[in-house]
Amino acid sequence: MELRHLRYFQAVAEELSYSKAARRLRIAQPALSRAVQEIEQELGGMLFDRGRRTIRLTPAGAVLLRDTGLVFEQIDDMVRRVRRTAAGEEGELRLGYIGPPTRGFLGALLKAYRQRHPKVTVVLEERTPERVAEMVSKGRLSIGLTRPVLAADSLGLKSLTLWEEPFAALVAEDHPLAGRGSLAWRDLAGLPVILLARREGASSHDTIWAACEEAGFHPKIAHAPSVIGTVLQYVEAGAGIGVVPASVLPQSASVRMLALEPSRGVPLVMVWAEEGNDPAVTAFRELVRQWLDEGNLRPP
Repeated sequence: MELRHLRYFQAVAEELSYSKAARRLRIAQPALSRAVQEIEQELGGMLFDRGRRTIRLTPAGAVLLRDTGLVFEQIDDMVRRVRRTAAGEEGELRLGYIGPPTRGFLGALLKAYRQRHPKVTVVLEERTPERVAEMVSKGRLSIGLTRPVLAADSLGLKSLTLWEEPFAALVAEDHPLAGRGSLAWRDLAGLPVILLARREGASSHDTIWAACEEAGFHPKIAHAPSVIGTVLQYVEAGAGIGVVPASVLPQSASVRMLALEPSRGVPLVMVWAEEGNDPAVTAFRELVRQWLDEGNLRPP
């Protein structure tokens, strides 16, 4: 049964006149009559009681008219949703992110996105850099705001660099170096260093290691936890000097943050899968690019 034929039936049923329905649809009356007859043959029942001057719906016709109205309401709603989705106005955005470096802009960015696309459902997932990349590659996340990972190319991820964030040193307030305004990388030589495990952030880990080698030593790694908060706990306990991106602000007054010189940093990137062309996702990427161009993406 063609939708066109159902529309013909609906017009006749609402007008209770073939001539009026034909004028409404702008088709010839014989074609309209044939279409209704074909529907009746297909359904195996009469839809109209036809008199000499008037027609009226049979019980079967009344059922079909009611259900046809529901069908066309659903079709019209589908068309509206498809058009909104194509314009990025409806759908789902699953955003993976790492916390500290996105604090300075993510809330405002998401507010601007919701204002532009209020029908899009936004789901947030805070994960480690490696986990964000993995989930984006598997389609469990639409986009990631994360650090570069070694497996990005093999995972088929595209990326856009948002900025490069410098590393800093965290020391306990009673540490001998706590009174310094800044530290040189070579000041870390021979001292216990605490940094995030490589499996949780290979880019950061390797950059720190390279900076130490350039300063003429290999870092003495005391601990390499998998969560950045644990780095802070070790530092507060006096277990060593933490080396973290500068956005990882101490949560305790007993921990001091010192700049590391010369400045070495790690990028924050936006990543997405090759096939990530869903309109809601594309709209978010375009907004991020706009904010980047306008200088609205600021580190915390």
